[in-house]
Amino acid sequence: MAAGVPAGLAITAFLLWVFPPLYGAFWDTTCTTVDTWLVCSGFLQRGFTAGALIGVTAPIVGAYLVNRQMALIGEALAHTAFGGVAIGLFVGAAVPGLDYPLLFALVAATVAALGMQYIAVHTDGYADIPIAIMLTGGFAVGIAIISYGVVFSATVESYLFGDILFVPFRNVQLMVGLTLLVAGTVALTHKQLLFITFDREAARLARVDVWFYDTLLIVLTALVVVAAMQILGAILVAGMLVIPVAAAMQVTDSFNRGLLLSVVFGQVAVFGGIFASYLWNIATGATIILVAIAVYLLSLVVGSR
Repeated sequence: MAAGVPAGLAITAFLLWVFPPLYGAFWDTTCTTVDTWLVCSGFLQRGFTAGALIGVTAPIVGAYLVNRQMALIGEALAHTAFGGVAIGLFVGAAVPGLDYPLLFALVAATVAALGMQYIAVHTDGYADIPIAIMLTGGFAVGIAIISYGVVFSATVESYLFGDILFVPFRNVQLMVGLTLLVAGTVALTHKQLLFITFDREAARLARVDVWFYDTLLIVLTALVVVAAMQILGAILVAGMLVIPVAAAMQVTDSFNRGLLLSVVFGQVAVFGGIFASYLWNIATGATIILVAIAVYLLSLVVGSR
């Protein structure tokens, strides 16, 4: 915790002053080397970068969720974040100075994550009940606000279905910061997260703060979901949390190897989806998920041998 503030300041400084020239130099070199509009177009450069980062962060967090049989939690948080986006668009229409829908989505998803954790710990109900409540409740809030008639449908659709080809540079910076945060946090807490994933009772006996690490994991999930919304949309975002991890689990029994493989499969899904979307002229977010599913089906065949 004491290192959190300096680390945050270092990440912020990197995003503001170091990353932009590095980003420009990388794509300038790539464009000069490859010399095709697929890597020379600014909107595709931003899309490739943001997609590649989602292909890293989502499987990293998803590896712990899938092995804890919490695959649906990403979908629940995505729907809740969509409700937050609707609130943000509503507020932004009334007060232009507060037109930050992703910030509202982040707050909504984080509150929902903490709420689900609280309900799961402090009630005697089934663990999937809070997930089901958030899954439907968040979407209901979004639909209710949209039906009020203030939110523009085109803007709403971009958050529902994603639009990786029109990601602004500030969102790319957000994704870089998120990737550093998620990767750094997981690297520092991997042992504890692994412990509570596979043997919670032993973790309690070893005096590991299970509640804290449960909460940390679910908050990281909320962050990844919100960051991925504009790329994949609220409807599809959970796919990148689950499908690459499920594919990796078919070809290896090792958690650490599976974690690395899920990131590789995530990159295949992102880049394969973007290229397939260009060739067939269909929605990019949907194509990314379809490529991920194809990778999963192939892994089933390979894993059964």
